[in-house]
Amino acid sequence: MSEPQLQDPGAAGVAPAAPIVVSYADNAEGRAALKRALTEVQLRPAELIFVHASPTAELADLQTQLERAGVPFQLRGGPDLDDPAEELISVAERSGAELIIIGLRRRSPVGKLLLGSKAQRVLLDSTCPVLAVKAEAS
Repeated sequence: MSEPQLQDPGAAGVAPAAPIVVSYADNAEGRAALKRALTEVQLRPAELIFVHASPTAELADLQTQLERAGVPFQLRGGPDLDDPAEELISVAERSGAELIIIGLRRRSPVGKLLLGSKAQRVLLDSTCPVLAVKAEAS
C-alpha cells in the first residue's frame, strides 16, 4: 500500500486547511507548541498564526525556523499583549482556525490538580479544538 501524499494547496479544487493558531513564548512550553505545529503542517497544508507576548528580539529564532521549514505563518501580539488567552481565542475565532496549540509546563503531583488559568481558559472558552502539549523534561 502506498503512503498517502499531501496535496498542493494551490492545486485546482483543493482548498488549504483552516489556519492553526499557536501560543508561543521563548521557553520550553513555546518550543513544544512550535514543534507540534510544524508536525501538524506536515499532515495538512495550513497557515500557522503565532500569538506571542515576546519582545521582537526574542522572535528571531522562531522566524528563522519557520522560514527554513517553508511554512506560511503570521506573528501576532507583542510585549504589550494584555491577555494572551483572550488573544488566542479571538485570533482563532476571527481566522476560522481549525486548531489551537498550547504548551503546558510539567507540574508537581499537587499542581496537577490545578491547570494554569490561561490554559484552562483557552481549553474551556475556545470554539475550536485545543491541543495541549507538554514541554520536554529538562
